[in-house]
Amino acid sequence: MSKYLLNKFLFTVDRDPDLVERYLTDPVGTVAWWESTMANALLNSHTGEASTWLALEPEERTALEGHDYVKLFELGAHPFLTLTLFIAMFERDNTEPLEFQKQYALRLQHFNLPYPDIAT
Repeated sequence: MSKYLLNKFLFTVDRDPDLVERYLTDPVGTVAWWESTMANALLNSHTGEASTWLALEPEERTALEGHDYVKLFELGAHPFLTLTLFIAMFERDNTEPLEFQKQYALRLQHFNLPYPDIAT
């Protein structure tokens, strides 16, 4: 399992408004596209360098495709990265202030300390 790659997906998608929209409307296609084109690119590199061996695990891919932030947290995705991306995607659907953040906290409340390891 590559928490690095999982977090890299969340980080790169969250920083591009077009990718946020694409991930919201076509999560399966976006995850497949990202994995085939961006997963092996060096983060913040403008030199064209890339690795060739990184790939999401099936469980990670399924959680990303399903927008399952509870499962992503369980798999070790950084909670700040999941929260900021999913706020960008779903906060606009809510009418109350902080409604999504409260839902996020409620859905994660069954986790007890120590939380899943978020080290990469």
